[in-house]
Amino acid sequence: MKDETIESILKENRSFAPTKNFVDEAKLKESDFKNLRKKAEENYEEYWADLARNNIHWFKDFSETLDSSNAPNYQWFSDGELNVSYNCLDVHASTMPNKKAIIFESEDGEVQTFTYKELMEAVCVFSNGLIKLGIQPMDRVIIYMPMVPEAIIAMQACARIGAVHSVVFGGFSANALRDRINDAAAKIVITADGAYRGGKIIPLKESTDVALEQDCECIEHVVVLKRTNASIPMKEERDVWWESLIQGEDKHCDAVSLPSEHPLFILYTSGSTGKPKGIQHSSGGYILHAKLTNQWVFDLKENDIFWCTADVGWITGHSYVAYGPLAAGATVMMYEGAPTYPHGGRFWEICQKHQVTIFYTAPTAIRALMKLGNELPNSYDLSSIRLLGTVGEPINPEAWIWYHKTIGKKNCPIVDTWWQTETGGIMISPLPSETATKPGSCTIPLPGIFTDIVDESGNPVTEAYQGGYLVIRRPWPSMLRTIWGDNDRYIETYWDKFNNDFYVAGDSAHRDKDGYFWILGRVDDVLNVSGHRLGTMEVESALVAHPEIAEAAVVGKPHEIKGEGIFAYVVPKGKRPLGDDAEQMTTMLKGWVSEQVGPIAKPDEIRYSDNLPKTRSGKIMRRLLRSIARDEAITQDISTLEDESIIEQLQGKD
Repeated sequence: MKDETIESILKENRSFAPTKNFVDEAKLKESDFKNLRKKAEENYEEYWADLARNNIHWFKDFSETLDSSNAPNYQWFSDGELNVSYNCLDVHASTMPNKKAIIFESEDGEVQTFTYKELMEAVCVFSNGLIKLGIQPMDRVIIYMPMVPEAIIAMQACARIGAVHSVVFGGFSANALRDRINDAAAKIVITADGAYRGGKIIPLKESTDVALEQDCECIEHVVVLKRTNASIPMKEERDVWWESLIQGEDKHCDAVSLPSEHPLFILYTSGSTGKPKGIQHSSGGYILHAKLTNQWVFDLKENDIFWCTADVGWITGHSYVAYGPLAAGATVMMYEGAPTYPHGGRFWEICQKHQVTIFYTAPTAIRALMKLGNELPNSYDLSSIRLLGTVGEPINPEAWIWYHKTIGKKNCPIVDTWWQTETGGIMISPLPSETATKPGSCTIPLPGIFTDIVDESGNPVTEAYQGGYLVIRRPWPSMLRTIWGDNDRYIETYWDKFNNDFYVAGDSAHRDKDGYFWILGRVDDVLNVSGHRLGTMEVESALVAHPEIAEAAVVGKPHEIKGEGIFAYVVPKGKRPLGDDAEQMTTMLKGWVSEQVGPIAKPDEIRYSDNLPKTRSGKIMRRLLRSIARDEAITQDISTLEDESIIEQLQGKD
C-alpha cells in the first residue's frame, strides 16, 4: 500500500570509485573489510569479542560478550573492566609521548599544542582537582565550556576517575542548562568566564549563574576557566577558578578500573519540543566503536592531522574529537570560533596552515561555504587534504559534487556518514578504500552493523527505491543503554514500535538497485502529498541542484485538496528576491523541480530568506519551519538559533 512505504522521487546515478592511489596507500584494504564482514555474519559475538580484546586495553578481561537477558537493555563485555581515559592517553603516552595529541587554534589565531604526555599530565592534574572537590565515581558533572582543549581535559578527567559527564553545548540558554543540571542531578558545573564566537564573547558564567538561581540545589561547586578575562562575579565557597583548583596538584592520577557498563556520559538530545532525552552511553562498548570507526572510516595513519569541526557539546564532538581519535592515537585539530570569522576562508586557512589531512564537517557548513563561491577555497593550498567527510544530516548531491571538485580536487574520497547520538558512532558509511561513492548516499553499513528498511508492519522493504523505516536488527556495542532516569521512555522511543525486535532509528530511508542506503529525512518529516509519501530530502536536493540556489528546506503544510502541500524555504546564492523578482524565481523553481523529479514534488509555496534557521551546531530547525508554514505561534525553544533576525523573513514579513 502507498501509505506503508515512502516513495523515492530523485534518482542519482553518478558513482565515484576510490582512486587507485588512495587504495594503494590505504591502511586497510578491501580484503580486510571483506574478512571483517564475513566474520561478523558467521559469528557475531565472537567478532565483537575479538575486536574488543585486540583494540582495547582491559584491566580485567570479560567472559561474556553480549548479555541479552534484559533486552532491549543490552549489555556488552559486562564483567570486563577498563578505563576510557587510560585507553585514550596512557597507552600512547608510554609509546609516543612526544606525538601531538591536540593542535588548537583560537578565533584570534593563537595556537596551542599538547603532546600525548602533556595531555595526560593535564588530565591527571585536573582529575586530582576534581577529587579534591569530592567528586567520586558515578557523580554527574556538567561541562559547559568553549571549544578549547580544557573541555577535552575535563571530559577525560571525568572518565579517568569514573565521574559521569554531561556536556552542554555553550550555545544553549540558561534555561536549557538548568533543565540538564536538574535531570542529571549533577554535583558540579565546569564552565568558563566566556567563549569567543564570531568576534563576540558568549557569557557562559553569566548563563551558569542564571541557571543556578533557578532551583539547582544539587550543584555544590562551579569550576571556572579564565578564558576571556571578562569581569565576572564569583560566589564564595561555591565558585572556584580552574587555575586555583589545579595549583600544586600531582601530575599523576591512577585511572580507576571500571566495569565495561559503567556510564561514561549522558548527552541530551536537543529536540525543539518535549523534554530533552538524556542519552546514556557505556564505557567499553562506546570507546571500542569510537576507536574502530575512526580507524576504518577515516583510514587514520600515523601522520594524519584529523579535523572534525564539531563542538564537543554534540555527539560528533565526543566520538570524533574528544575520544575516538585519541583512542586511535591520532593528532586532533581543534578550532574555537565561527567558520567564516573573520573571513569566509577561515576553514581553508586553517587546513593550509596546519596541513590538515582529514576534514570532517556538516552539510550545512559545506553549503554555507559553497555559497561564497569557488575563488575563496581555490586561493588556499588544500593539497594536504586526502579524505573528506560529512556528518549530521543527508548531503544534497550538488553540495557533495562541489565538495568533491572544489575542496577535494576530485582526488579525495568523501565519507558520507549516517549515525546518531543514540548509536554512539558511525553506522553506515563508505569505507574509503573499498566503497564506490554516490553523491547523497551514505552507502552501506559498516562491518558488524546490520541495518534494514521495513514498512509499517515491520516487514522488510525489498523493492529498490521504496522507502520505509530505517532499523538496526542486532544490538551493537556503542548503542545507548537507556534514557537517563527514564527507561520506559527508552523502550517506548526506540523499540516499542516493532515489538522490541529491532532498534528504530526514527529516520526514513530507501535502498537503490546496488543496495546503497539513502536517508530521506526524519520519519516525522515525511510528506503525504495526494496519497504519496515523499521524503523532504529529495525535494530539497532538487531545489539545491539549481545553479542559483544555495540552500533549501522543505516542510509539509495542510492542503485542502492534496492533504499535505509542499512548503519550501529557499536561500538564493545571490541577493534575496523581492516582489516581482520573487514571483519570477518561484515560477522558475516550481518548473525546475517538476522537470527534475516530477510534478508530484512541485512546491506549493516558496519563501526566500538570507539564511535558514539553524542551531549553532548547524542543524536546520525544522519544527520551527513547520510552525511558520502553518502560521502557528512559535512555542519551541529558539535559544540555540544562530541568527534570530531571519524569523521575520521566513514569516514573509520582511
